[in-house]
Amino acid sequence: MIDIKSENELKLISEAGKIVRLVLVELKAAARPGIKTADLSNIAEEVIKKSNARSAFLGYRGFPGAICTSLNEQVVHGIPGDTVLSSGDILSIDVGIEKNGYYADSAITVPIGDKVSGNALSLVEVTEKSLHLGIEKAVEGNRLFDISNAIQAFAESHGYGVVRGFVGHGIGKNLHEDPEVPNFGKKGTGPRLKNGMVLAIEPMINEGGYEVEILSDGWTAVTKDRLLSAHFEHTIAITSNGPKILT
Repeated sequence: MIDIKSENELKLISEAGKIVRLVLVELKAAARPGIKTADLSNIAEEVIKKSNARSAFLGYRGFPGAICTSLNEQVVHGIPGDTVLSSGDILSIDVGIEKNGYYADSAITVPIGDKVSGNALSLVEVTEKSLHLGIEKAVEGNRLFDISNAIQAFAESHGYGVVRGFVGHGIGKNLHEDPEVPNFGKKGTGPRLKNGMVLAIEPMINEGGYEVEILSDGWTAVTKDRLLSAHFEHTIAITSNGPKILT
């Protein structure tokens, strides 16, 4: 069942979203050659703690990190650790927090240093653009898969693979709620979008094929062909005045 949020609930989710945004700003500035992904996680934990919030990811189904750090061919759910960033990498950073019983979730992909290839920069740019094209379709009265189709059509028009194995989701009192929000689908289908719905829209776009597999740590998803992947995400609310980005 898709939960419709009240004005007060939207306010609480928005407050959580501001903290997520703050964390990502700090991490984007810190993500440079020579830093470990564990260092980024420590920065995130510090900002979250100062904001009187908590990581939504740490301990979730046993996940061991406060954030997700997915490097190059890693798609999602990379675990922060001793990996050192190098110039030329691209790093996807996914942050979710809970405050006052409500959740928000957002992700960015950051080029590291000054040696990032044109192909990698193009993938990052297209993935971010696909997110915003999807958000533009998050309008009261549209169908859910109008969002999905906008993402898929744009990404595939550039020759990229749209991940099927992981999707976006509703969010609010729980980190993951109904409905699932795929990044692929037929426009004009799916549940009708209504004022008060809150969605985490998150295209995961691969340089090559869409297939992914899970590494032996049980969490990290990588592209099956080991080509690059990028990930962007916003938590958004559907309002009578159009989509509102909460992160």
